[in-house]
Amino acid sequence: MERLHFTIQINASPEKVWHCLWEIENYKTWTNLFCSGSYYKTDSFTEGSKIHLLTPSGEGMYSVLETVKENTFLALKHLGEIKNFEEMPITGESETWTGAMETYALNEIENGTELTVNVDALEVYVGFMSKTFPLALNELKRISEN
Repeated sequence: MERLHFTIQINASPEKVWHCLWEIENYKTWTNLFCSGSYYKTDSFTEGSKIHLLTPSGEGMYSVLETVKENTFLALKHLGEIKNFEEMPITGESETWTGAMETYALNEIENGTELTVNVDALEVYVGFMSKTFPLALNELKRISEN
């Protein structure tokens, strides 16, 4: 597993960037670059809650919202894979994702927000994530600055 780092400066407040990251319609917009129609489901966007990160066909990951500090920091701990909208037992490849982290740190700067994202990725996905995450963050910047 490799940890990837991405940073972008956005000319908007941390509150606005947070809203654009996690409000469901905005989330669908900036994550569309990973997979068209991506979305998430959770009963509660609070620490300790489970979250499903999904494609329209029901594939994805299930994770726990490990840390939620509104407008400042979010950490997801990936637990396993979802297939056909069902959480899969943690075996085989899904086991390699268990414990992988994804963090979003928002720091207020003079002209807005510096967003730093750290993502643990399996070797097979490093190229895709390295190429796609900057594009997705540029889309986040676009919607945050509008």
